[in-house]
Parts: sequence; C-alpha cells; structure tokens
Amino acid sequence: MNLEVVWQFVSTQGLELATKVLGALLAWMAGRWMITQLIRLLGLSLQRSHTDPTLAQYLQSIGKGLLHGLLVLLILEIFGISTTSLAALLAGAGLALGAAWGGLLSHFAAGLFLQVLRPYRVGDHVTLAGITGRVRELGLVNTQLISSDQVLTLVGNNKVFSEVIRNYSALPARRVDCQIKLAHGVDADEAIARIRAVLETIPHVCATPEPEIGIAEFSAEGPVLNVRPFTHTDHYWQVLYDTYRVVLGEMADAGYPVPEKPIRLRGL
Repeated sequence: MNLEVVWQFVSTQGLELATKVLGALLAWMAGRWMITQLIRLLGLSLQRSHTDPTLAQYLQSIGKGLLHGLLVLLILEIFGISTTSLAALLAGAGLALGAAWGGLLSHFAAGLFLQVLRPYRVGDHVTLAGITGRVRELGLVNTQLISSDQVLTLVGNNKVFSEVIRNYSALPARRVDCQIKLAHGVDADEAIARIRAVLETIPHVCATPEPEIGIAEFSAEGPVLNVRPFTHTDHYWQVLYDTYRVVLGEMADAGYPVPEKPIRLRGL
C-alpha cells in the first residue's frame, strides 16, 4: 500500500468528508430541536383555538413529517446530493419502491377520510380491525390504540377504514350484560324487584334507559336472569363488578338458597 497516496487522500478528501459528516450531525441535532419546538408551538396554538384533539394531533403529525422531510433534504444538500439527483435515484428504484409508497399512500388517504368522516375521536373506546382499546392518536398512516391491559397497538388506517368500526363511546350509555342464576323455589318476580331496587344504589348506573331485568332461560339449577344496567363506557367495568357484588349481597340478605344441580338417580 502506498502510504503517500493514502495520506494525500486523508489530507484532502478525508478532511472534507469529516467536515460534511460533522456539519450533517450538527444540522440534524439542531433541526430536530427546532422541529420539536415548532410542533410544540403548533400544539399550543391549536389548543388555544380549541381545535378538536383528534384533528390537532393529525395536523401535528403532518407538520412533523413535512419538517423532517425538509431536514433530510437539507442534510443531503450538505453532502452535495441535489434534489434532482435524488429524484432520479428514486425513479430508478422501480416497482418495489412504488409498491411500498403505494401502501403508505393508501393508509394516508384512509387517514384523511377518517378525519373527514370522524367515526371516532381521541379518547374513544373502540374496536378497530378486531382490536379493542382506547384511541390514543389518529396519525398519518395508523391509529394508536391502548388496550385495557395497557398494551399499545398500531392499526393501519387503510385496514381500519376497510373493516367494521365499533365505537363504544359514540352514545351516552352502554349496556352492561350480567346473568344471575336463581335456585328452584325462589320467587322470580320478588328477586327481580329486589335486584331492580339495589341497582339504584350503584354509582354511574343510568336512570335512562332503565335497567333491563328478566328471565332469559331455564337451567337445571333454576331460572337464569338477565340483569342489564346501562352506564357510560368509561364506567363499564366498574358497574359490571358492582352489579355482581350488590346482587350477591342482596341474594344473601334475602336468604335465597344457592342454586344446585338436582341429583339424578339412575334407574334400577
């Protein structure tokens, strides 16, 4: 190896390359800091103007994406790569890159339709593409859901838009389904009256619509009651637990026997 040639390259091209790399790093760090501050100011401005949180997050996502794209172009210019050369390079990438962009564009287009139609908002409890959770963000290409067990799931907007959307927060009240089994010999009408009275003591149970209580079926142990109070989706699980708790206490206070399967004796 010719050391003179190596030294000549390091002293000329190497120094220039190191300067460009250092300049690109400084530009990246400074640009990221400026983008963070600009997006923060945009968020504060949207908050002061009482913009819908779902739309505000979407606009911030668009702004962040555009600013990061400009930052990348600036860094490429530092390395001497012009935008026209970059466009030619991207055009030469062919069908693979086009297919990838096509998928992203379909998610982006679906996100725009979701913003216009607004089937759900940030904070709503929904089921999207079979995933149930609370909407954290409706982004450029996906929707972020946080499930009840605190797991973050990202669902592509195109998949959301093409499948069934269930919004549990769209209406003021949601039905809570419980089943209570009575023993044979218990007066069902009396039990229903007791349960209806005790449901009124549960916090967050709606007075309108009224709780639905009735005999759903008959089992070997006794009649089965459907007990269905209504509540806001934010209180769904607590009302479900409280319903079973207070009904159990009321059945015990009334002295109702525990339902048991009858013993069947085989014929001799």
